[in-house]
Parts: sequence; structure tokens; C-alpha cells
Amino acid sequence: MTDAVWPAPAKLNLFLHIVGRRADGYHLLQTVFQFVDHGDSLRFTSRPGRVIQRIGGASQVPEAEDLCVRAARLLQRATGAREGVAIHLDKRLPLGGGLGGGSSDAATTLVALNALWNTGLSEDDLAGLGLELGADVPVFVRGRAAWAEGVGEHLRVLDALPEPWYVVVCPQVHISTAELFADAKLTRNCPPLTIRAFLRGEGGNVFAPVVRERYQEVNDALDYLGQFSEARLTGTGACVFAAFPNGEEARRVLASMPQTWIGFVARGLNRSPLLDRLQQN
Repeated sequence: MTDAVWPAPAKLNLFLHIVGRRADGYHLLQTVFQFVDHGDSLRFTSRPGRVIQRIGGASQVPEAEDLCVRAARLLQRATGAREGVAIHLDKRLPLGGGLGGGSSDAATTLVALNALWNTGLSEDDLAGLGLELGADVPVFVRGRAAWAEGVGEHLRVLDALPEPWYVVVCPQVHISTAELFADAKLTRNCPPLTIRAFLRGEGGNVFAPVVRERYQEVNDALDYLGQFSEARLTGTGACVFAAFPNGEEARRVLASMPQTWIGFVARGLNRSPLLDRLQQN
């Protein structure tokens, strides 16, 4: 096992609708996931026995609750792996921003350790384990831009989406997803959208109106980006994004935003860099 870096890219939800609810109370969603070339990075080094250790990461997240630690332990249980590992986590993505950072960390851990430990699980096996950790984990395991339905686990590859440059703004607020789902104003009965309709430009994020009303910082970021391009919320927020045809224009918009704001420029990707890293192993 080496100190080679494994990427854990962010994702954007290009739209997000709620189309119903299952009998168990889970909301049924439609969304499109696309990756960007910005995210966390992980390194894995051997530890004796079956010890799982996190080094770095988000200090406010207890080690035992960190999704990459949980992913490593889940892989151990599922395969009987006897190895231990120290997971060096360089955390660049904000917590709870709608960029999927924790889910991406978990997916990268599953994919990397499956290779490094020679546990031999298939992509389908790893995606199944990932679903036990969170609904967004399978798309990161599979590493391809996708149309998603159900609670996010039913995926259809969309490999011909445009790959624009994005400006992503990360308002420094903590959004409670549970509170958003409980909000009486949330639209929960969107008519099902087709892929063809999405590709024509239909679809929005049903959480955006609720978040705008509750969080002034997110409302301001959407209004700011909306001066230059269509601005959208990713996931349940707080991060917002807008697409641009080239990196120069995107960087110019980022540079002009208020200096107290935090954000980044990234290229949209239909193929995750995690897949490219796996091929190098």
C-alpha cells in the first residue's frame, strides 16, 4: 500500500425534483449528477491488524462517524479483510454544502481499498455497499454522470452531457436537510420529468425557493451568480453554481464576487477522476 493520492470529486445536481414518497416515508427523487474536477483527496497507508484510523478530515466530525472510516469498516465486514489502514483525508469540500463530499470520500475509500486489499468486489458489489452508507454513494462508486431516480440509487449513465466550467459559491451557513423536507412549502409532487425534457432545459431544484426564503446568504449568492448565468442550488444547499463556456469567464466572475465569500471554479466532468486513478493501480 502506497501514499498515492486518490481523488474524491464533488458532484453537482443539475436539477432536483421530488415526484412522490415511498410507503416507508422516503421521498422519491429525480436528479442528474455531474462531477467536477475539484474535491477532497485521500491517501491510504497500512496499519497492523484491522485498525482503521483517520488522519486529517473535518475535526467537527467524530472519527467513528466519518463516512470514509465507516466505508473501510463496512468493506472489512463484507469481505473478511484482515488488513488495517490509516486514511489520510485532505478535506477541501464544505460539510453539508450539497457537493457530496462525505459520500465521495466513502466511495473513494471503497474503490481504493477494494483494489489495495485485493478483495475482488465488482462495481455492483461496491455500489451496493455504498448504498448502505448513503443514497449518493453509488454514483460516486460508478463514476459516471447519471440520471438518478428512487432515493437516488437507480442510475442511468449520461455520458454526453456538456462539460462547462462552473463557478461554485459556498455560503457559510449550515442548512438542515430535515427541516427543508419538513417545510410545508416544499413541492413534493413534481410531474415526472423525462431525460429528453431535461436535455431541452426543463427542470429546477425544488429546494431552492425554500432555501432562498430561509437563508439570506444563499439567496444573495443565487442573485449574484444569476447576473451572469442561470444560477442553481446543488442538492439541498448551501452551495450554488452557474455554468460558463470557458474557464477565463468563470474565473473572472469568481474574482469579482465579494471578497468575504468563498467559492471555486471547476470543470464539469462526465467521468470521475476516480476511475482514471483506479486504472493506474
